[in-house]
Amino acid sequence: MLAAPNGLTLPGWRDFERAVAAALGGTAQESKYVFDVIVTKSECTFGISCKMRGELNKVADRDDRAGRITMELSNSAKKFWEYLKIKGITEANYREQPTDVGIALIELVQSWHEVESILSGGKIRLDKSSYLALSWNKKGSYQLHQFALTLPDPQTLRWHFPMKKGKNGEEPANRLCGDDGLGSLFEWYGTSGGQLKYYPLAKDALWASNTFHLEPLPSSEDIQYGIVAKTRAYYPLQWDTIEREAL
Repeated sequence: MLAAPNGLTLPGWRDFERAVAAALGGTAQESKYVFDVIVTKSECTFGISCKMRGELNKVADRDDRAGRITMELSNSAKKFWEYLKIKGITEANYREQPTDVGIALIELVQSWHEVESILSGGKIRLDKSSYLALSWNKKGSYQLHQFALTLPDPQTLRWHFPMKKGKNGEEPANRLCGDDGLGSLFEWYGTSGGQLKYYPLAKDALWASNTFHLEPLPSSEDIQYGIVAKTRAYYPLQWDTIEREAL
C-alpha cells in the first residue's frame, strides 16, 4: 500500500484483507464485522480474522515472548467494560480480581464468534475459521501464521497485574497479564486504550509460510503513485477531459 524510501513496500491492513480474499476466492468485509474475510467453498462458509503487526523481529527475540506472534484481538474498551460491569467488575475494583477479569475478557471475544456460528443460527463454520496473522518488519520481510479461532482456556492461565515502581513504592501496573508456563499469552490495557493482545507461540500455528518479500515497486520515473495517479488510471477519459479544460 505504501512506498518506502528504500524502494520496498510497507503493508496496509486493507490491502492485506483484500489480498487474502482474492487469493481464497472470498469477500473482504471492510466493516466492523467480527470476520475480515468470508469464504464459501463446497457449501461451507468460514471466516478469517486478519491481524497484522510490525513485530516480525520479536518472533526470534530471546525474552518471554520468544517464538510468539503478536495479535491485537480487539481494542473496544467500551464493550469490554460493559461486559465486566455485568459481572460486577468496575474500574474501582478490577485490580482486586484479575482472574475473573481475564476469564471474562476471553469469554466475551469467544461470544462474538459464537453469535455468527451455524450452531447459533448464523452462517459461519467456526471449526473451519481461523486467525491469519501477518508479521512484518521495516526491512521488508513478511511471514504468515494461521491459528485456530478457539482461544486457550483462560482458566488455565495465571492472571495478574505486574508490579511497577510508583511514587509510593511498588504498585500494580495498568496492564493485565494472562501467563502460560513460558510467559505472557494475553495482555489487556483496560484503562489505556482497551487493547486485548494475544501472543500465541509460533510453533502452535496450524500453518506458517516461509519468510518472504514483496516485489519491489518499479523504479521508473514515468511511474507515479498516490491518489492522483490512481484517478488517472481508473478514469482516463474523464482525466483527459479535465486536463484539456484546464488548458
